[in-house]
Amino acid sequence: MKRSKGRWKIKGKLFAFCLLFALCSLICAQVSKAKVGPQKKGPDTHLEKARQDKAQVLTGPVIAVRIDSAINPASMELLKRGINKAKRERASLFLIILDTPGGLVTSVRKMIQLVMSSPVPVAVFVYPPGARAASAGALLTLSADIAAMAPGTNIGAAHPVTIGKEMEANSTMSRKVENDLAALAVSIAMKRGRNAKWAEEAVRKSVSAPAQEALKLHVIDVIARDVPDLMKKLRKRPIRLSDGRIVIVAPENPKPIFLKESIREKVLKVIADPNIAYILLMIGMVGLYFELAHPGVILPGSVGSICLLLALYALHTLSASTTAVLLILLAFVLFVLELFITSHGILAISGAIALAIGSLMLFDSHGTIYISASVLWPTLLFVILFFVTIAILAARATFSRPKTGQEALLGEPGVVKKRLSHNRFQVFVHGELWEALGPDDLKEGQEIEVSGVRGLRLEIKPKEE
Repeated sequence: MKRSKGRWKIKGKLFAFCLLFALCSLICAQVSKAKVGPQKKGPDTHLEKARQDKAQVLTGPVIAVRIDSAINPASMELLKRGINKAKRERASLFLIILDTPGGLVTSVRKMIQLVMSSPVPVAVFVYPPGARAASAGALLTLSADIAAMAPGTNIGAAHPVTIGKEMEANSTMSRKVENDLAALAVSIAMKRGRNAKWAEEAVRKSVSAPAQEALKLHVIDVIARDVPDLMKKLRKRPIRLSDGRIVIVAPENPKPIFLKESIREKVLKVIADPNIAYILLMIGMVGLYFELAHPGVILPGSVGSICLLLALYALHTLSASTTAVLLILLAFVLFVLELFITSHGILAISGAIALAIGSLMLFDSHGTIYISASVLWPTLLFVILFFVTIAILAARATFSRPKTGQEALLGEPGVVKKRLSHNRFQVFVHGELWEALGPDDLKEGQEIEVSGVRGLRLEIKPKEE
């Protein structure tokens, strides 16, 4: 009995010790929680951690643009304006809503340079469902700080094609363009830490991927249902910029401010096609030439001036050869000089040669911008034929005798209608009755010709057989 009582005493003391230890631990936990305070949840916790990690938290507005057509100089101008606005307003994010079948490599290269050198984080969002980032659009997406896609969209198929001219599959030019674009895609993907192998295959093999597969292959970073969902997901994501800074996008107002296309960009969007730019150039030259050849018509001159200015602006944005443009303008000057200088066709022929050479040299033969052969040759032949025809007609007019005025009456045949005095007669010349002076032996009904004009009187003589 004594042993059992001793055991119960030991067990009781052990139980009391454990209970006391538990109570002390609970009190310490409550005191520690009271000192630290309630732990924050959600975005604020992440922002606090970002500040501790020396990440810069951006709270400015979100500037956005839509690119929903082929990439061209107008797209590049809109992107440049948007990035500049984002810089000025210290935006937290520059957002590009993208849906494009591709476009000009020259334009997308400049756009990639703008995106990768932007001090403001750039996100490309392929949206809405059904949209695509194909060809040049895929390269632009890869270059962004954040590449995002909506469900039901696709990216890829970046194999280069030329505008207006076919390339043989295994030609030196084809391999050169393909290798150049593949190297660009790989360098962009490596810089952004994305799948470089897939980027190369997108160029060389035209592979394409839907949104889920692109995320799995690490081609993109985020899949979002819409813009609000994208902004919600980006708020918790640190972004490393090209200059090495790590930033957190936390705008006070996450609703994007969309930039609208300016009139300049809308016009450029229409005329940025090299074929349209070339046709506008030819229309401008023909209109001005017609106005100079027939002063006072007004309409051809005004229309030609507008078309010529639009064409020169489009050629400038398309990086056309300056030498080629000067040759075409020289051809126009030579054609105009043919109207005023008797060169027996030499100026017109020289102008035709300059026009043909300038048209062929207008764009780099090793680039991806060409004037379609179906546009170039018919337009060129029509314009040359027009100029040469006008030059021939002008030469004929120069060498032909006058059709109106006193000079036109010299040598004109007529008939004596009536004798007015011994050397004064009434004659019918050029469909009109005139008073004329002539030899005394002229008879009524006799055929005469005009030998001179004296005021309102003609000088006549018998017509030679």
